[in-house]
Amino acid sequence: MIAVVLILLFVICLVFFSPMEEKKKKKEEEKSSKYTAQMKKLWQIAQTAMRERKPLRAEKALLTILKFDEKNAAAYNRLGILYAKSKKYDEAVECFEIAQSLDNNPASIHNVGLIYLETGAYEKAAMAFRQAIELEGDVAARYIALAKAEEKMGNMKRAIKSLEDAYELDPKVSTLRQILAIYENTGDTEAVTATSARIEEQIIKNNEAKKRATSKRVRSLVGRPKTKTATQATKGTGAAKSGKTTTSGLARTTRAGATSVKNVTSGAARTARTTAARSGVAKATTSRTASRTVAGPSRVSTSSPRVGAMREKSAVIKPRAGRKQV
Repeated sequence: MIAVVLILLFVICLVFFSPMEEKKKKKEEEKSSKYTAQMKKLWQIAQTAMRERKPLRAEKALLTILKFDEKNAAAYNRLGILYAKSKKYDEAVECFEIAQSLDNNPASIHNVGLIYLETGAYEKAAMAFRQAIELEGDVAARYIALAKAEEKMGNMKRAIKSLEDAYELDPKVSTLRQILAIYENTGDTEAVTATSARIEEQIIKNNEAKKRATSKRVRSLVGRPKTKTATQATKGTGAAKSGKTTTSGLARTTRAGATSVKNVTSGAARTARTTAARSGVAKATTSRTASRTVAGPSRVSTSSPRVGAMREKSAVIKPRAGRKQV
């Protein structure tokens, strides 16, 4: 009995509670879809406002995102950038520190270092840049920022070393010029001449690389098959159509000429046959007349008694029907 009761209870639970759970799942899915749509819309508003330089609109959108999601490190990072552009450095540092605590991102630490560098806290800036380099050491901008902080603190050798590291990662003339400026400030003439020679070499290398890139582009363009433009294609189709119409017209003219020649020849043949037939008939009549003239009897004189009798017979008129003879 107990087993039967348990089975009945289990069936009742399945019948009544399973639809409720399905409804809850559907509601949660609907909420999640609405939430994602709202978040996407808010992110779009914030990005467009920052591009259009509308800080208040961007700030409202980012703060709304943080109301829905308090642990959104990207939103804190963007909000910190917005405050830094507006020169609200305290709020910016706070936002970057929160973003760093939520997600140990080197970009957030680097941004904090830039704010410290802007506000004059060079030691804190250098510490932030070193932390960012430890997390991500293959970005030249981090070494250049550290060099600026070291130069502000008077550590010229460290600044030059950081700039050399940045040049190894990304060989730019601007980095060498920063090194040259430090050597000029320190008065190291030998280092100035050597760095100037390096700058000239780097400029030559850059020009050669540009020439190679342009030559490759030209070769790729020359090697490509020429594609017809729309106007050329339409011209080609029009010429093809006109050629087809010309050839069809020529064919029609040729056929008409052939039929006219056939008609002329057939007419000439008919005329020749008619003429031949007529000449044959004439010949036949002349031959018959000649034969009659040669073989026939001589003309009978009208004075003979037989001819006179025949004429008399023909002169007699037969009476018509219904008419009395007088």
